[in-house]
Amino acid sequence: MYTQKITEIETVIANYFEGIFYGDISKLSSCFHKDTILYGDIEGANYVKNLDEYLDGVKNRKSPSELGEALQMKVIGIDVMGKIAMVKLHVPMLGYNYYDYLSIVKVNQQWKIVNKLFTHVA
Repeated sequence: MYTQKITEIETVIANYFEGIFYGDISKLSSCFHKDTILYGDIEGANYVKNLDEYLDGVKNRKSPSELGEALQMKVIGIDVMGKIAMVKLHVPMLGYNYYDYLSIVKVNQQWKIVNKLFTHVA
């Protein structure tokens, strides 16, 4: 059962990485719960957006793929307890060295990101 949960969460994360990297809004939005809030720190500036604002930003920027970057995103750790999980990711892209912490919950038999915290580490 535990390994099945990990596999399902890894699928969500693979879609998340591909959605960000290729600018695939459909794939990216499928990873999130509709009420997700995203909080971040980018070079000391606060970043707070709802899901629609976040997806609009991804949609209206050049993707890392379009800019010729290599896909270097990776999972650092996954911690699962029951129907909740915390995932730590390294997401280097667009000249930033991001680290993401994703809160993931199983809702209606599907794992969905319900909160994203991230920061850029120089």
